Amino acid sequence: MLDERLAQCTDCEVGELLILVQERFGIFEPEMAVCHHARKRLLRSTKKGEPDPMKKAAIYVRVSSVDQHVESQLYDLRELAIQRGFEVVHEYEDRGVSGTKARRPGLDLLMADARRKRFSVVLVAAFDRIARSTRTFLQIIDELDSLGIEFISRREGVATGDAMGRLFVTIISAIAELERSLVVERVKSGMRRARLEGRQIGRARLDVDRQLIVLDRRGGLSLSQVARKHSISRASVCRIMKEFGGTAAAVVPACPADMF
Repeated sequence: MLDERLAQCTDCEVGELLILVQERFGIFEPEMAVCHHARKRLLRSTKKGEPDPMKKAAIYVRVSSVDQHVESQLYDLRELAIQRGFEVVHEYEDRGVSGTKARRPGLDLLMADARRKRFSVVLVAAFDRIARSTRTFLQIIDELDSLGIEFISRREGVATGDAMGRLFVTIISAIAELERSLVVERVKSGMRRARLEGRQIGRARLDVDRQLIVLDRRGGLSLSQVARKHSISRASVCRIMKEFGGTAAAVVPACPADMF
């Protein structure tokens, strides 16, 4: 039995000694350590002994042909979940769907549930099960990481929750950023070349008589009537009227009779 006077001592060294004795004999009683620093350390050591809550995991499997089976992937991933102490909450699958497609029913449902925080881990058999397109793969990994969801690939042995996995995510993010920058630069370069060649950038300008549209509108026709007459949308009529907002009075005759 420890001397009760030690428990009342506020000296850090004696408090540390008390903790060592408690840890040696398996006595975890934080209230005995009155010293602030000793109490914090004992609480940390107590929490280390508590079991971590079981993580909720989602399994994603895919096969490119309807003749193939997803069961072999499911068996391996279920076993992996048991080994790591994960609770599998849902299994998502795409049968007969190519990995080059960015939109797949099973994958779309997986990402939708990921945004709803229904699980914290995603298990796949291999990288190419998620996507065969580098761009699609990078986008998925980047979004899962931003949602705080761990990605584990069985074949490659990559888990984004450990140190090597975080390094992998960092490299993936850098590659994705580089790819986006290259795409933006290519688009800007193409637009510069198109301008130099005299080509139209963006939507082509409406080939209509704008002054006649303003005259019709100022002459009393409704938006729908003007749009129907010139085969354009009501929004286009409004936009043209705004363009002529400052000069329409000079274009439109003062008397409607002058229009005939």
